[in-house]
Amino acid sequence: MRVNLERIKKDIQELAEIGKNPRDNGIYRVAFSDADMQGKECLCERMRSAGLNPEMDGALNVSAVLSGRNDQPRLLIGSHIDTVPCAGALDGTLGVVVGLECLRCLAEAGVTLDRSVELIAFSDEEGRFGGMFGSQSVAGQMNPATIMNRKDLHGVTLQSEMARHGHDVRLALDAARDLDSISHYLELHIEQGPVLDRSKKSVGIVDEITGLFTWAIRFKGEANHAGTTPMEMRHDALMGLADFAHEIPRILDENGTARSRATIGKAEILPGAVNTVPARVDFSLDVRDTNADVLDDLSHACRKALSAIARRRGLMFEFERISYLEPVQCCTELVSRLQGNAEALNLDYATMPSGAAHDAQIIGSLIPVGMIFVPSKNGQSHSPAEWTAWSDIEDGANLLLRTVLTMLCQNSQNPVANGF
Repeated sequence: MRVNLERIKKDIQELAEIGKNPRDNGIYRVAFSDADMQGKECLCERMRSAGLNPEMDGALNVSAVLSGRNDQPRLLIGSHIDTVPCAGALDGTLGVVVGLECLRCLAEAGVTLDRSVELIAFSDEEGRFGGMFGSQSVAGQMNPATIMNRKDLHGVTLQSEMARHGHDVRLALDAARDLDSISHYLELHIEQGPVLDRSKKSVGIVDEITGLFTWAIRFKGEANHAGTTPMEMRHDALMGLADFAHEIPRILDENGTARSRATIGKAEILPGAVNTVPARVDFSLDVRDTNADVLDDLSHACRKALSAIARRRGLMFEFERISYLEPVQCCTELVSRLQGNAEALNLDYATMPSGAAHDAQIIGSLIPVGMIFVPSKNGQSHSPAEWTAWSDIEDGANLLLRTVLTMLCQNSQNPVANGF
């Protein structure tokens, strides 16, 4: 059994037109925008065309079930269709489209599944309103305070945006699943990095999903005249940032691993005048690793470095933890199954970590998860340049299909089909 690549192409191309801006060819389908709601309806229509019955829960996650012959815990597969501003066509969307194609193939072949398989498109994976709203709702990680207080960078509240479409945000609390009803979760996604593309591998099998913490940091010094204040008498907040940026490689070498990452992605200098010594610098810090203990070590090392720099430069510093996500280990049995299926399909694969967070990270804190990556051309993502060769998409899709089949059908040719 193999996927129909032409159907996958058609679905991707149809969704890519929803929210596309002709000026830059980017897709603007941010969570709960008009385009996102149109995308959800398009997905529902594609599900209906496949003979499935789409449903939408209180968090506006869209799902459909292909029923098995018993009511044992079902297999969940999926991803998301919301995008960042000026996005490409594949991030998230590919996993949903390929998941739909797997259900179509199974239904058309008349396969008798031992257990049901459910496709789900989670809401707001890209974090317009902070976190991963859809998968966190399914995982039961929401409460009234968190959903009522969430707002985007422009001050728009989650409550008002959902109400604009006729939905009550409080119903997201009812989206929490009985985790005894789900056995495993599988997700196919583009890598969003250069590893597979550079190594010419057709698929990646994820063994670990990175954890991360993000901080908002502030150095406070003293504004003064750029011409009359001697260098040794300055309390220059920007120099504190510069010192810390140069400390990052040392911090990673001494406290991190080969999978550690640290990024200062945003900075603001105040008062921001050409002829004034900076009095304050606000900046972000994003730190990632696949091991929780390593993340903790990196956190302590960063605080120690910031404190030492502040003393040396005569500055004050403060920080706020904006977010924290635990690293997730993918299910070893699923990793082995994916590797075996990749070998059976003669695919050249790599076993690798995910440096980006995904819905699998949220679901993986509760049930066993597995992830398949396909290469990103030149490692590009979150831009209109994001792309993956159709042949690689086909390979990844066939790997997902075979894995679903061998997990749910005892009559498959896989000798370990009964292992789940």
